[in-house]
Amino acid sequence: MIGEGINRIDGPLKVTGRAVYSYERQDAGQPLYGCIQGASIGKGRIASIDTSAAEAAPGVRLVWTHRNAPEQQPFENKPDLFGRPHPELTGDSIAYYGQPVAFVVADSFEQASAAAALVRVDFEAEQGAYDLDASLAQKKWWETIDAGGESRFGDVDKAMAQGPVTVEATYSTPYHFSHPIELPACLAVWKDGHLTVYVAAQMVNQFRSGLAATLKLDRKSITVDSAFVGGGFGSKLFLHAETVLASLAARALDKPVKVMLTRRQVFTMVGHRPAVISHIRLAATPDGQLTAIGHDANMQSFGPEPWSEPVEAVARSLYAAPNRLTRQTKTDLDVRAGEAVRAPGELPGLLVFESAMDELAEKLGMDPVELRIKNDTDIDPELNLPLSGRRLADCLREGAARFGWDQRPITPASRREGQWLIGYGVASAMRAHYQGPTEVKLRITADGRVVVFSDMTDIGTGTYTIAAQVAASGLGVPVSQVSVELARTDYPASQGSGGSWGASNTSVAIDRACQALREQIAGVAGTGYNDLFAEVRRHFPQGLEASGKTLSSGKDPNYQNFSQYTYGASFAEVGVDADTGEVRLRRMLGVFAAGRIINPKTARSQLLGGMIWGISAALHEGAYVDPRHGSWVNGDLAEYVIPVHADIPDIEAIMLYDHDEHANHLGIKGIGELGACGTGGCVANAVYNATGVRVRDFPITLGKLLPGLPAVA
Repeated sequence: MIGEGINRIDGPLKVTGRAVYSYERQDAGQPLYGCIQGASIGKGRIASIDTSAAEAAPGVRLVWTHRNAPEQQPFENKPDLFGRPHPELTGDSIAYYGQPVAFVVADSFEQASAAAALVRVDFEAEQGAYDLDASLAQKKWWETIDAGGESRFGDVDKAMAQGPVTVEATYSTPYHFSHPIELPACLAVWKDGHLTVYVAAQMVNQFRSGLAATLKLDRKSITVDSAFVGGGFGSKLFLHAETVLASLAARALDKPVKVMLTRRQVFTMVGHRPAVISHIRLAATPDGQLTAIGHDANMQSFGPEPWSEPVEAVARSLYAAPNRLTRQTKTDLDVRAGEAVRAPGELPGLLVFESAMDELAEKLGMDPVELRIKNDTDIDPELNLPLSGRRLADCLREGAARFGWDQRPITPASRREGQWLIGYGVASAMRAHYQGPTEVKLRITADGRVVVFSDMTDIGTGTYTIAAQVAASGLGVPVSQVSVELARTDYPASQGSGGSWGASNTSVAIDRACQALREQIAGVAGTGYNDLFAEVRRHFPQGLEASGKTLSSGKDPNYQNFSQYTYGASFAEVGVDADTGEVRLRRMLGVFAAGRIINPKTARSQLLGGMIWGISAALHEGAYVDPRHGSWVNGDLAEYVIPVHADIPDIEAIMLYDHDEHANHLGIKGIGELGACGTGGCVANAVYNATGVRVRDFPITLGKLLPGLPAVA
């Protein structure tokens, strides 16, 4: 059963509208509705606030500002990112644009929205720092960087001076946002001293920790339910205003309260991928052997709530070189704190680093695929441990053969088809494989069902389906006899959906629970039984339960003895209009080695989605802050550009057979973010190959290409 591309078991619920998402839940009867108003300045303070008109509006039940909001636990910069309290409406100081300043609850959404617009707030604006480029202008910040988390081997400065072939370049990547179809939403219900929140969350137990800390409640007095989540991509990992305020209002009014952010509020009340400026240095011998790798990253930060995205760390275990230096520093701006966005660190890091590798290949006069293969390694250069399942070279070779890489134009801007300049590009992909403590419970019922219980979420990735597949395989029963119950905090705790760890953690725990059940049955029925359910009815008439667990990576010998990653390579062909600079992706291929694949159908879907994210980062996506006011200039989906169907041709994702015995006993790894790693770099490199114009400030837009395009003959 593991390895079969079966259809999603929750598919019929979703296509018939019977999969009920958080804002649609009707578990507690008729709710009240909340609406949040955000600050219209980026830095300063509230000078005055008038709520009288809102309070007198029809249907209004409460209006809160910093003057009368309930007491909450002040923010604390805990090491546990998800357990940090996130209080709202706590003072008159404004730290970022869109910060909640008022909250209205009314009988209907329309009444709440109308009343929120009646709250009058006057601000005293202060001069803020909003522009990362301006803050670093004319500064060689990498020469004086003093950063924590530095990784240094050998002497990069000396290796760069000795060359003989070097690349030194500065790249920049913009702010990115996650925009799942389902907006952040919460239905909060307070009953008999217990809070239940039906909320769009990726990790329910971790989410509960942050909510309990904020509201000063015991974790046991909160239940989080996220049975269906319409996408996450990192945006639903952290506690946000809609849940905090809905929960407080439900307790104050003793009524169910619903709150959903608007699409524009996602830009202001949900974190983003920070903008980053990267300085990359590479040195190599004439035959392409790397002698130095350097990556310094300077990232937008928000002083009160630091967030670090390891953009520079992707180079550490990707290629071998005796001299390596990777560092990160932060520049505090008056822009909301960053948060995880799909493939945090790897997507922007590989976008720029793999572009620099392409620059090095050109200087060497070497095929970009061969340069990468020449610098492949089986040993993690940082940890001096074997790299488990290292198949990067296999991905590159297989991809080159399937793509027809030997037809690549050698000289940039040398191939044309009418008005179109044609180019090919390649990039490597690498994503860390994580493991965290996870527990799953399995029950075999007396009436012949297997039920899986876990607080693991399904954010559209297919968790319901693969959980059923693994349980069916482990017990030797049909998938049709397996039910899966997910995403409630009263189920056994997992690591949730994030970091590409959900499928592997949960699957391993499920299989171990299956082993425990089989051992219990064999203990009374012997090992030669044919009908599992018949033996359960005979020997366990009340049914049978068992649990399975995975360890944290710090306690697992697999992680002590091996460095754990997944790998891939992507190839792209683009056409660039010689007159306008319009870039069109013509085809793309990704080849991936990500351990044993549970369900090729859902895995392929994940990879294709990730590859599209990479395309978007290279050609489309970026959020921009108004340097005068701190607001998002393109803070809606009309102007925050992402690919549409017309931008994406048929793209192909190939998964190599890769049962990685050193990952876990099932050989499974994570795959959800791997497709987004490196894909943007291959598109950027294809654009250069087509045009001879190297764009180092992403995304690649018409205005950045046009000045350098070759003259039309």
